[in-house]
Amino acid sequence: MSSHAESNVRPDPDPELVAIADYVMQADMGSDEAFDTARYCLMDSLGCALLALQYPACRRHLGPVVPGTVVPDGVRVPGTPFQLDPVKAAFDIGCAIRWLDYNDTWLAAEWGHPSDNLGAILAVADYRSRRAAAEGRAPCSVRDVLAAAIQAHEIQGVLALENSFNRVGLDHVVLDKVASTAVATRLLRGTRRQIIDALSQAWVDGQSLRTYRHAPNAGPRKSWAAGDAASRGVRLALLTMQGEPGLATPLSAPRWGFTDATFRGQKLRLPRPFGSYVMENILFKVAFPAEFHAQTAAECALQLHAQVKGRPDQVERVLLTTQESAIRIISKAGPLHNPADRDHCLQYIVAVTLIYGELTADHYEDRIAADPRIDALRAKMEVVEDPRFTREYLEEDKRSIANAVQVFFKDGTATPRVAIDYPLGHRRRRAEGIPLLLRKFRANLAARFSAVKAATIAELMLDRDKLEATPVTVLMDLLAEDLSDSALNSG
Repeated sequence: MSSHAESNVRPDPDPELVAIADYVMQADMGSDEAFDTARYCLMDSLGCALLALQYPACRRHLGPVVPGTVVPDGVRVPGTPFQLDPVKAAFDIGCAIRWLDYNDTWLAAEWGHPSDNLGAILAVADYRSRRAAAEGRAPCSVRDVLAAAIQAHEIQGVLALENSFNRVGLDHVVLDKVASTAVATRLLRGTRRQIIDALSQAWVDGQSLRTYRHAPNAGPRKSWAAGDAASRGVRLALLTMQGEPGLATPLSAPRWGFTDATFRGQKLRLPRPFGSYVMENILFKVAFPAEFHAQTAAECALQLHAQVKGRPDQVERVLLTTQESAIRIISKAGPLHNPADRDHCLQYIVAVTLIYGELTADHYEDRIAADPRIDALRAKMEVVEDPRFTREYLEEDKRSIANAVQVFFKDGTATPRVAIDYPLGHRRRRAEGIPLLLRKFRANLAARFSAVKAATIAELMLDRDKLEATPVTVLMDLLAEDLSDSALNSG
């Protein structure tokens, strides 16, 4: 017997896969608060997707891989006439949701946007429901979608609490892929064993690098990477449902597993049991389409706008005080090359808000970025870390995302130092934030649909009981573009 032979005894599955599968197999998981928050999450994500359709750079990614292809009883893509297979539909829906960096956020050791998983959830729920209708079976309801969203948020968010994929160069969309794979397999009526198998395939995939999110390479891939991950999750779920076997130890296999080969020997940590904690504490982007670490900085700048308006040339310096994560992710000097580069630049976000008194997706486009006052003000900014901001960012009972801004003028005067610990979208500011989130949703509906159709959609989404009982196919048909919508948006 060779002393160099590797043991081929197949061990039990990695316990992390089992824990996720056991959680996903639970029916209707989540508190009443979680389901209500999930409804707001669905509304906000759909609104973000509809708004993104105004931008040609987003629209060019959408539609069938082969132009002109129509899938009979295919998945509807909100705001478009497309009927696609569930894999491409997951990409398109996820891409549109994420495009403007305006949907929800989770911040911990790892960052991410758990509502990106709605690309997979809506695509699979619509696909399964249309097949069920053809076979005389009951479709998925919107409550099924909300339950899957709660679980996807929880999987992605709990894995993000103490596992920093960014510190080994990996992008957070690995967690989108894992969460989407799990809930998609469950929506396809997969068994516990099949969920474990599908998850194993997600972990052994090659994982995306963060290169496209950071200077000097930040670009539009960061806007479709999550859609790509959600799409891959659906593909792996479908493969598994067709009989593809999984792997026992994709994480822990010595040398070849994710831990050794990719995660520098670190074991994945699950610091709390799966429940509905992440959905209950999710961060909404209420006021600004900007990277979340800059949200309170934009709020501070908005308060100082009146004192800077009309005299940015008299500014001597701007002091930005922030957390370590913001410095590592979005503090940039030098030229910014595209909208994706600009919406991930702390200094650009603050400069625009100080000058214009607002911050919208249009402010990242070339026309406004050409305003010489923006880069001139950026060049006068000093970014420093406040240890308290960094510490409380990670404290479970706080999870603040604090920033402070103060402007100093050449005549020796200065504005007050404005500091904000918790952004509008934080759980601590829900009562203040939800009315503004609903206003954002209505505005995004109006950007794509006629007034009558927008009112019909809003009425349904605001009636929780009616919405939860609605078949997914009815909602997706309502959100599809029709002839009147095409005329509305022909420009």
